[in-house]
Amino acid sequence: MQLIEGAGVWTPPSEAENDWAEHLRTPDLSVGTYCIPAGGLDDQSPHTEDEIYVVTQGRATIVTPGGSAEVEPGSVIFVPAGEVHRFIDVTEDLALLVVFGPAYGSRAANPN
Repeated sequence: MQLIEGAGVWTPPSEAENDWAEHLRTPDLSVGTYCIPAGGLDDQSPHTEDEIYVVTQGRATIVTPGGSAEVEPGSVIFVPAGEVHRFIDVTEDLALLVVFGPAYGSRAANPN
């Protein structure tokens, strides 16, 4: 058992950029926090792993090719590997607990 300190807690990004902090990594999953300030832009690219977001703070809209939804604290979102997605209209500082399965980046192509 391990308590994961700071997971899902808002951290002001430095220099108005988004903030990503990984808190736990095993071969099968990773857990982190992604923060976007109010009015900020989500600049992420699709991931090679399945992903679950849990909104712990803030409000925004998530947009995917399949549609859009307003999110708020308590919202839980599943994004399959490879799906384009973006948080827009961030009206309040947004903190997201993020769970990747398998671990973030572990399915990325080996550049060698």
